[in-house]
Amino acid sequence: MSLTPSMAAPWKQLILSALETNAHLKHNRFIQLATVTPNGQPSNRTVVFRGFFPESDKIQINTDWRSSKIEDLKNCPFGEICWYFTDSWEQFRLSGRIDIIDASYPDPAKLQLREKAWFSSSLNSRLQYLVPHPGLPRIVDEPEEGVDLDPLKGPVNAFCVLEFDPEKVDYLNLKTNERLVYKSEKIGDRMRHWVIQEVNP
Repeated sequence: MSLTPSMAAPWKQLILSALETNAHLKHNRFIQLATVTPNGQPSNRTVVFRGFFPESDKIQINTDWRSSKIEDLKNCPFGEICWYFTDSWEQFRLSGRIDIIDASYPDPAKLQLREKAWFSSSLNSRLQYLVPHPGLPRIVDEPEEGVDLDPLKGPVNAFCVLEFDPEKVDYLNLKTNERLVYKSEKIGDRMRHWVIQEVNP
């Protein structure tokens, strides 16, 4: 078992290396995000890894404010990511707290990140936030109307960003038969140590 300062989480480089090794696979940026519903049931879905927030180990996920995962996170702000890289046989399970950055978020710096995330998305991706409320019954006899989107305008209200802050990372490499568990220990408001333990696969 060893301790590592928070300057750079030791598991982050493992993810970056896995992304590079599996870069030729279109599905390498798809991850499974599990949350807990208000009635205590698990809820899982596939989302897109949008990268790490600048100068941090926090993971960015773009989502629709109207989706069910938002209600889940308002009730319980914790979730788990499962990420499997098929070519390198590596699995990451990340547990942590998730912050919702929507249009009413109080931190101007985070709102700027939200705007940057919006303009970094393709126009087709942005259009998804203008369609009818996800999860509600579809009205098939209602005529479809075209959706207009000004590419120069900032994010619409439905667009929000999830900031996933890992507190535990369980790494498994099936090729080398290696499994490492990383657990964070906070020191004050900003500093963090990572405890690393090798465990049986």
